[in-house]
Amino acid sequence: MGVEIKVEGLTKRFGRQTIWQDVSLTLPAGEISVLLGPSGTGKSVFLKTLVGLLKPEAGHIWIGDRDLTRLPEADLYETRKLFGVLFQDGALFGSMSLFDNIAFPLREHTKKKEGVIKNIVMEKMELVGLLGAEAKLPGEISGGMRKRAGLARALVLDPEIILCDEPDSGLDPVRTSYINQLFVDLNAQIGATFLIVTHDINSARTVPDHIGLLFQRHLAMFGPREMLLSSDEPVVRQFLNARTHGPIGMSEEKDLSELEAEAKMGHDPGRLPPIPPQLMPSDGRARLAQAAPGAWLRANGIQAPPGSFIDDAGVNWTQEWPRYVAAQQQPVAAPPGGGPQ
Repeated sequence: MGVEIKVEGLTKRFGRQTIWQDVSLTLPAGEISVLLGPSGTGKSVFLKTLVGLLKPEAGHIWIGDRDLTRLPEADLYETRKLFGVLFQDGALFGSMSLFDNIAFPLREHTKKKEGVIKNIVMEKMELVGLLGAEAKLPGEISGGMRKRAGLARALVLDPEIILCDEPDSGLDPVRTSYINQLFVDLNAQIGATFLIVTHDINSARTVPDHIGLLFQRHLAMFGPREMLLSSDEPVVRQFLNARTHGPIGMSEEKDLSELEAEAKMGHDPGRLPPIPPQLMPSDGRARLAQAAPGAWLRANGIQAPPGSFIDDAGVNWTQEWPRYVAAQQQPVAAPPGGGPQ
């Protein structure tokens, strides 16, 4: 089961350059969170800081009663075993087979025998759909397969926290959909806490339980998916709906003259698009962390944009959800002739 990560007042600089400052958020245990932001806002730096590869200039990262920013190196080394990290493009060793790449953390961090290691590696390869590719080298497989191999490697130590750095980078829309489904299925099966950095707006709108957005060296907003998808905050609205009108320009931020010109034109940002249903696990059973469609909106007295929570088949999930949950709670019928006593 995943663990909660609490970030308080985190600041990171490289020399005189501030990457981001005073970032505070809580990644809920066992839930999927997504971190967004324009290019160059330090999303990958944030992941590396979370896992202790980079040291912040200020702030705290709490996992239980442990502050990762204050741990001695030996304790930090042990704490990192809670994490599994999927780096961009998988970050595999080019001269090693997929099997040896995935087995590497087990050989490095445990004293397990090779027979046990083989069973674990094959289990994780099956989990990500790579059985039969054990002997292949990273250069012999597609980008999507490399990412799945990197994910299998991230899973071999049974982490409670999984960090994914742009897992959809370089993938076509179909492969992106497959890897999104894989994340949702894994969260349902192992209950780990996920943080995914992505630029893919469809992924951000359909996969996570929570969304965060970095902008202008600050965390612009972090909260439940429905909160950000219904937000009128200009930068959040612009980014999540991929529009040109707003504070984000071709560089990280527009200059004052551009913003003043837009204000004089009185540009109408338009209606918010419908909020899509959240992606479900492949087995059709809701994840433990998955909230009812529209629950946050109703609790906060906010009207959902027209057409929200209706899937491609025309099913309205705000209406279907109670029946769906009730069906999951039905006891499984005993097999013919009676079940075990």
